[in-house]
Amino acid sequence: MKVHILHTGKVYIDRALAYREKTLHPLPFTGWFRGKDKKIWVPVSSYLIEHPKGLVLVDTGWHEEIRLNQKKHLGRLAYSMFRGDLPEGDSIAEKLHSLGIKSEDLDFVILTHLHSDHVSGLKHVQDAKRILTSEIEWKAAHRRMGYIKSMWQGVAIETFHFTDIPHGPNHQGCDLFGDGSLYLVHTPGHSDGMVAVLVKMQKGWLVLASDVGYSERSWEEMILPGITTDKQAACRSLKWLKEFSKRDDCIRVLANHDPAITPGIID
Repeated sequence: MKVHILHTGKVYIDRALAYREKTLHPLPFTGWFRGKDKKIWVPVSSYLIEHPKGLVLVDTGWHEEIRLNQKKHLGRLAYSMFRGDLPEGDSIAEKLHSLGIKSEDLDFVILTHLHSDHVSGLKHVQDAKRILTSEIEWKAAHRRMGYIKSMWQGVAIETFHFTDIPHGPNHQGCDLFGDGSLYLVHTPGHSDGMVAVLVKMQKGWLVLASDVGYSERSWEEMILPGITTDKQAACRSLKWLKEFSKRDDCIRVLANHDPAITPGIID
């Protein structure tokens, strides 16, 4: 088993989007009417898992269109809240090419949830054998605000149901290969159907935490993301992550937007 940590761009956000703040501002996570001293750049991560049973890509980072017409790609509302940056060579298409991998070589693309910085680059890998997101997330993306449907329009996305698994705040998720080596763990709160990914490495579990928390500080200090669809569920998911991180068989927890995480390979 080998896991590639890939930075597929970065995003400029208000710090309150990453770390919930108590403030008189009604919507601090938007960054509206808040100064530059409250803004931060954080990475946008994807992960390539070389599993004995296939290649699995988790999330897709920014699409190369972000370099050309960001306002059109994000839409006016999202563009007013955050900005993306995608240096040359950092798109998921370019990252895979540098590894000698074509999109059709991917056995699975897992979309932990459907927020823009996780699905923007989806059309770069739309030829993958299977593209999956949870049924709960798929329904939420067509019911709630905060999603940009054009990013997956025309792409064949499959949905999966949650079943009982040994892990997670609700013990719900998906055993992807049916052998206990890679779990998609339902971790709701930031979005309704979000999943974290548990990868069974030789020395223990690697956790790809998605946006359950934005960095190690999030679960150590129990600071929720600025955007949640269910605050209580988000607390339960963050608490589970904190507890799991302290297990003897947990080798590492990676938050998608943690600036302390550098690209590399875990094997």
